[in-house]
Amino acid sequence: MEQIAEAIRLGELNEGDRLPAERELATAMQISRATLREAVRVLSDAKVLTVKPGSSGGIYVASGYVPFELLRSKSKLRLGEVAGVLEARRLFEPRVAQLASLNARDNDFIRLQANIDQQKALVDAGDVTQEIDRFLQLDAQFHLSIASATGNATIVSLMRMLLRQLEIARDMALHLPPIPGWVIEIHERTLAAIRSTDQQEIEVVMDEHLAAMERNWERETGRVLVRPIPEFLRPVAERAVAEHASQPGNGLNAVERTWFQDEQQPYPEAGAAAGNGASGGESPPAAPGRKTASD
Repeated sequence: MEQIAEAIRLGELNEGDRLPAERELATAMQISRATLREAVRVLSDAKVLTVKPGSSGGIYVASGYVPFELLRSKSKLRLGEVAGVLEARRLFEPRVAQLASLNARDNDFIRLQANIDQQKALVDAGDVTQEIDRFLQLDAQFHLSIASATGNATIVSLMRMLLRQLEIARDMALHLPPIPGWVIEIHERTLAAIRSTDQQEIEVVMDEHLAAMERNWERETGRVLVRPIPEFLRPVAERAVAEHASQPGNGLNAVERTWFQDEQQPYPEAGAAAGNGASGGESPPAAPGRKTASD
C-alpha cells in the first residue's frame, strides 16, 4: 500500500491515472497478489483508488490527495535521527536546485508553476489550516519536481526517500504549522532563482528555504543543529550559535566555543545576539516569514 500511496502523494500518479493490471503491478512491487488486493481495498476505502469492473475497467487513481494517516503507521524514524535528516537535506537540496537550473526544460517550469498555483488556490478557497495536509503534500511535490528537473533518475530516487523522512520528521517533532503565504513566496523565489540559473542566488534562496524547518527543530528541542562543517553549512552554524547565545543566561557551550575558536570569531556575550547588538534576552529578528514556517 505504501508504494502506491507515496507515488500518488508525491504526484507521480495523478487523479484519473490507470494502474497496471493486477499481475503486472504485483510483480513490479514485488508483493503477492493477495497483498496487493488488500492494499487496493484500504486505498479504495480511503477514496484514493477506485476499482472499475468489466473489460474496460481496472484500478484507477480516484484522488490526488493521500491522507498522511495512511502512512503514519509505517513511520520508522527515531526522534534522535531527525537532526540527521535535516543535515542531509542541507547537504543535498541546494545542489539539486543548482543542477536543475542547468537542466530544466519548459515543461519542468510549467509543472513547478502549476504546483505554486495549486497552493495559492488552496489558500484562496478559505482556511488553509483545515487543508494543511493537502498543502504539505503540494510542498513535497514541489521539491520532487525540482529533483525531476535535473533529469537524473538517481537524484529523483534520493529526493523521494528524503521527502519521506522529512514528512515523518515533521509529524514527529516539528509541530508548528507552515505559514502558507511564506511557503508560496519562498517557492516563487526558488522557481525564479532556478529560472535565472544564477548559482549564488539559488544558494541564498535555498538557505532561507531550508532554514525554516531547521530553526523550528532548534527551537523545539533546544539543540543547535550543526557545527564545525563545510562552507555551505556555515549559515546554519552561525545562526544556531548566535541564537543560543542571545538567550538570557546562556553562555557558549564547549562545542560552540570551539566553533568560534576555529573560525576566529569574537565570542558573543550571554543574552546578546552575535553581530546585532540585541540584549535583554530578546532573540534577534528573523527574516520575514521565517518564524514558524515548517517548509
